[in-house]
Amino acid sequence: MIKARLSPTQSRVVGHEEGALLVVAGPGSGKTRVLTERVRKLLAEVPGHFRILALTFTNKAANEMRERLADLGNESQRAFIGTMHSFCLEMLSERGKPVGVEGLPHVFEQHKDRKEILIEAVKQDPLLSEELASEPDSKAVAKRLDQWLASISWLKAHPSEIESSEDEIGIRALEAYDAGLRACGAYDFDDLLLLSYRLLSEYPKIADFYRRLYRFVCIDEAQDLNEAQYSVLTALCGDSFRNVMMVGDPKQSIYGFNTSSPEYMWRFQEEFGAEKVELTENFRSSRAVVSLAKALDPNYIVEGQLPITGLVEVLPGGDEESEAKLVADKIQMLIASGHPDVEGPVTWERCAVLGRTRFALMAVEAEFRRREMPFYKRLTANHENESDVMEDFVLSLRVMANPKDRLHLSALAKRWKMTAPLVSGEATAVNVIGSLALSVGTPRARAVSDALAAIEARAQRLDMLCGLTAIRAYADTLDEEEKRAVYEDVAVFAQEWDQYLRAGGGSRSIGGFMSSKALGATQQAARAGVALLTVHSSKGLEFDVVFVVGMADGVFPDYRAKTRKEQDEEARNAFVAVTRSKRLLYLTWPTTRLMPWGDRRSQNPSRFLSAARNK
Repeated sequence: MIKARLSPTQSRVVGHEEGALLVVAGPGSGKTRVLTERVRKLLAEVPGHFRILALTFTNKAANEMRERLADLGNESQRAFIGTMHSFCLEMLSERGKPVGVEGLPHVFEQHKDRKEILIEAVKQDPLLSEELASEPDSKAVAKRLDQWLASISWLKAHPSEIESSEDEIGIRALEAYDAGLRACGAYDFDDLLLLSYRLLSEYPKIADFYRRLYRFVCIDEAQDLNEAQYSVLTALCGDSFRNVMMVGDPKQSIYGFNTSSPEYMWRFQEEFGAEKVELTENFRSSRAVVSLAKALDPNYIVEGQLPITGLVEVLPGGDEESEAKLVADKIQMLIASGHPDVEGPVTWERCAVLGRTRFALMAVEAEFRRREMPFYKRLTANHENESDVMEDFVLSLRVMANPKDRLHLSALAKRWKMTAPLVSGEATAVNVIGSLALSVGTPRARAVSDALAAIEARAQRLDMLCGLTAIRAYADTLDEEEKRAVYEDVAVFAQEWDQYLRAGGGSRSIGGFMSSKALGATQQAARAGVALLTVHSSKGLEFDVVFVVGMADGVFPDYRAKTRKEQDEEARNAFVAVTRSKRLLYLTWPTTRLMPWGDRRSQNPSRFLSAARNK
């Protein structure tokens, strides 16, 4: 029951059943299609009562797979399709007691929250306090705390290093930090992987249960695995389970800063004895785009591609503002006139502007606002709200979901210029925050309290929208600019709530919603307008028309890329950016740039542009 048209190599992957398989799939080679169609074939044609574990790198990819399998009806429910973090969250929620997890883990995803936990933990530890006191000034103290936090994250991402580490202070900071998290009934992202690894490796019966439950495992974007993720996989599979398929592309490995590496693809091939298949067609991009991608990476082999010429063009601008004007002019021209190599009219949504960092996009955003051109930026899972009242509301929901969460209750009280109240075992979060709001006496605090009370009143069938009604009512009392910020925040929140409901998968709860929000599962992949994205956030997306801006030396490639390894990753960033384009690609750069300290300096073109100019 294969629905999609497949090439012979794709059919070979889809038809693979038993045993380990490594699929090396270049950009535009249809890897999402083969993953989806393999899951479809296994569910529809392989007899037996079993489930399939399909792990994706992004929620966007998971949503796309679910949509493509929707025609299977209830059969599609036999597949868990989501990120590894979401799978680990579910596993720990259901069977995490042996490693200390009682119920749904509450995730502290924001850096500032994790740093606050560490600061408080250090205060409770004489040795760590003494270490910090030896620093000469507050700047050095902040730097040391950031170093400890980075070390904690690195250790959790490398389970094999925790036991053998000789860094006594680092291990002590890790233990104090974890104790601080647990006191708040909380975990961080790294805990989801580390605790899942411990659960599966230290409790063989639990690992065996999941091996019997999931007869087949499929892993997308395998080049972005890190040690912790690979450890979860190997602990899940044990010594004998081999029905694992990995799909990845080493040329698109751009998350080295998160300790990911394509080395785990090759380890998988060796350790699991995996058969290797390469998908070398590009069914996405025009010939001009493919030609540039091959120039950026001479090892990129394409054996089949589209018969569409397309376009790659370099556009220099006098400075960031004129560069932004060039981009806006070109998009408006394409919207008005179209292009012979783009099927149908060019719309805002078919265009994207990519920057190596978000700072490279600032002038473009300002120009789009000036011209009232529609655009959107991809929100991160832990995006901050534009309005104070919505930030208060989200903090309150965290406390409502997790009454042990003293950190966010204290943060809310601080925002209201109050002292955090002591919470007795009897008091609910709604009552505590309601009393706090009564003491504060401001309309903003009352609006948050009213919102929580409205939500609690409908606890039997949880509905966030009634709480948002109270927030909007407060917004209606504000001036136009403040009102707009609140309404925009409410609209984003309502979209997130709607996405959570659509995902389904069990009973609704505030904790479940906040966890989904923390994991980015409530984010919409696209909205109306031109996409303004960093290269990293564009991964897995595709557009007919792509602009890559800020292609100046020191910006792209980034000036911080000093080592050969870092420079290689910058080249892979360029490869990913270029291959987001299906038809037309414009590479722009400012010949002068205003530096952060106020000087204007001339800029050299990125070395990646030489490949484009030679095409």
